[in-house]
Amino acid sequence: MFTTGQWIFAAVFFVAFVIATYFAYGKDKALHQKVYKGSYKILIGFLLFLVFLFVIKFVMKR
Repeated sequence: MFTTGQWIFAAVFFVAFVIATYFAYGKDKALHQKVYKGSYKILIGFLLFLVFLFVIKFVMKR
């Protein structure tokens, strides 16, 4: 399905992307901790809401 060259390109691209993302986030880490303090609570709330919707979906199916 994929040639060896395509697999090599995909692997190199993935590694380069992860490294670039790490360094880009590293520069802004102090700013993110200051500005987005407590944002994990919103993420947890959103995930709980999604779980709640799935529960409702399965309960209504029965």
